[in-house]
Amino acid sequence: QVQLVESGGGLVQAGGSLRLSCAASGRTFSRYTMGWFRQAPGKEREFVAVISWDGVVKYYTDSVKGRFTISRDNAKNTVYLQMNSLKPEDTAVYYCAASDVAPVRTATQYHSWGQGTQVTVSS
Repeated sequence: QVQLVESGGGLVQAGGSLRLSCAASGRTFSRYTMGWFRQAPGKEREFVAVISWDGVVKYYTDSVKGRFTISRDNAKNTVYLQMNSLKPEDTAVYYCAASDVAPVRTATQYHSWGQGTQVTVSS
């Protein structure tokens, strides 16, 4: 298991940008698939983006394609989510998570989760 700490959330106007960071503890970060999920009030947690251990494979949910970019820096044990052209419907708590399997969109495949960071997009 690995400890994950998200940061970078906040309040932004529609059309604005934020960059989320997720810092991981331990020396095995580079082996993990890393994902971002989000949960809006009254809704289930949903997949946002995932990146393979080497940064080569990336998947996104359709609603964020072209606006969000996932990346990682294994030397810094950190995964990022650059969010541009934010919309009110992007408002949620964003979580990063680590998995031992190839890039997947299913939350149950992730064994370690951060505490989340709030993103609020005003209209």
